[in-house]
Amino acid sequence: MMRDRQYVPAMTPTLVTADQLERLRLPDKHVELVKGVLIVKEPAGYRHGAVAARLAKVLMDYADAQDLGQVVAAETGFTLATDPDTVRAPDAAFVRRERLPDPPPAGFARLAPDLVVEVLSPDDRPGEVLAKVADWLSAGTRLVWVVDPAGRRARVYRADGSDASVDTDGALDGEDVVPGFTCKLSVIF
Repeated sequence: MMRDRQYVPAMTPTLVTADQLERLRLPDKHVELVKGVLIVKEPAGYRHGAVAARLAKVLMDYADAQDLGQVVAAETGFTLATDPDTVRAPDAAFVRRERLPDPPPAGFARLAPDLVVEVLSPDDRPGEVLAKVADWLSAGTRLVWVVDPAGRRARVYRADGSDASVDTDGALDGEDVVPGFTCKLSVIF
């Protein structure tokens, strides 16, 4: 005897807004919002943090000395899109002086940084990293550096759609986003 099958509609996830994300507390988790959906990851490892901190320090020292703008630390959220909301948090970011929000928001800045640094973790999947890069560039970021500590290399993505590899002996270049800035990869690894 055949039983009648019942149709059960698929569950549609409840979309989260940037405002709700600001109030959400998930201790010891890295949380981003992509098209209204929470993306939760474990905290980064030690090597990841050390590389991100060294690069952010070198970039901040240069930007401060030249009065070019502001560098923000890891996990600073930026609202890149709304309805549904996307909030990304890079490992470091630079915003040119003339684009700095005034006054600085207590919550997420509603702008795309001029330069974004993403440091790879061992569990990062290539497709997820490229999706992040696409989100940054689509929102107006002009330069994205994806740094690979394990491979001791980096990849540079630009707003014009071009990209380039930087090997162990090479250097990251601020191009026209952070004019005059260069950092050898050997300094951060």
